[in-house]
Amino acid sequence: MKQQLNSLYIVSTPIGNLDDITLRAIEVLNNSDIIICEDTRHSIKLLNHLKIKKKLISCHKFNEKKQTIEVIKHINQGKILSLISDAGTPLLSDPGKLLVNECIKNKINIVPIPGASSITSAMSVSGFSDQFFFYGFLPKTENELNKVLKTLSNNSFSIVFFIPAKKINFYIKSFKNYFLDRKIMIAREITKIHESFIREEIKNLKFFKNSLKGELTVVISEVNNKSKKFDDKKISTEIRKYLKKYSLKDTVDLIFQSEKLNKKKIYQLCLKIKNEKNN
Repeated sequence: MKQQLNSLYIVSTPIGNLDDITLRAIEVLNNSDIIICEDTRHSIKLLNHLKIKKKLISCHKFNEKKQTIEVIKHINQGKILSLISDAGTPLLSDPGKLLVNECIKNKINIVPIPGASSITSAMSVSGFSDQFFFYGFLPKTENELNKVLKTLSNNSFSIVFFIPAKKINFYIKSFKNYFLDRKIMIAREITKIHESFIREEIKNLKFFKNSLKGELTVVISEVNNKSKKFDDKKISTEIRKYLKKYSLKDTVDLIFQSEKLNKKKIYQLCLKIKNEKNN
């Protein structure tokens, strides 16, 4: 594969097992003049394994603005640069957004080199709906966390989070408040020797007694609309009550949040009742 000059390559790397690197990723890294790393101390292990020796530049959230200027300068000089993260696909809960946007602004060619991702790996073995939302790392404070989870609980699709293992009990407590009727899968050490998957209904999930290590990929299931019968009479009564105080949209959201039923069906019933009221 002939690489283009004046280009930035976004290269996916393994999330655990070093053998998961793609042939194309190896070729691109071998042909790069400079490799941009999230943490050079971490990336050097992979590069040594691949016997790749290149100039490395560290680019993380504390120096990204400064390094972006240097990277753009190198690319404009005709050099080939690749961006890798500590693990998986760059820019997904990793640094690099500023750099990519500056490249777009400067009309620099950006080439994705796909590969391993803990997000898609976890989703593929979850058994949950493939319509999912990736959130990434959740807020650390309880107030901010509650705001986020309240919003996310209004959506019926599967949700993927990254969670520091040592904080898992803190987040489980909040999951029980907002996703009680859903299922959860907690993925640990994906593709590594001690890979494990914990699958449970959130209402039955127990807190961990022993502290875990590393980073977890956590998947919350979609809303199970089949588990709850849609009681037209009961829901109609609730809708009429809410429509006296709230807009159609707010009424749909409030009913969905309290009943966890099919949102489309709630909307259709709300619309029907509102139209009857206006006629």
